[in-house]
Amino acid sequence: MEAKILSLLERYSHASIESLIPILQDIQDEVGFLSEEAIVQVSKHLQMPTSKIYGLATFYNQFRFHPKGKYHIQLCHGTSCHVMGAVSLLEFIEKKLKIKSGQTSRDGSYSLEIVPCMGACAFSPIISVNGEFHGNLNQQKLEKILDELVND
Repeated sequence: MEAKILSLLERYSHASIESLIPILQDIQDEVGFLSEEAIVQVSKHLQMPTSKIYGLATFYNQFRFHPKGKYHIQLCHGTSCHVMGAVSLLEFIEKKLKIKSGQTSRDGSYSLEIVPCMGACAFSPIISVNGEFHGNLNQQKLEKILDELVND
């Protein structure tokens, strides 16, 4: 992982604080998340305290600090999805997969993320599994989707 990060930072040879967000985005795209090691490397590269980098990265919900699971589930929690039952679907997912939002299962199979809006209100409530959208969900439809993941 360190070699990937160092290679990426070479592209930002004359980087400054203005490059911080694009650097973090590139690292996450390449590695999948922002590790402690990555933050330290960026800190050295930009000659900036790790606390500043971590502070900025935690401010934006686009950044992850743990690897995603094999199946990354995103649950929309926008207004329409909320009204149409997203909270009960979240509770069902958490119980079925034994993880909470923001967590990855111990075996690395599943990760769960609540997102503010997926922009698909006509299909609410909606989830995405590894970028594949499933809409107009109820508990029965969701259970079928999760069972397919569990049995894969």
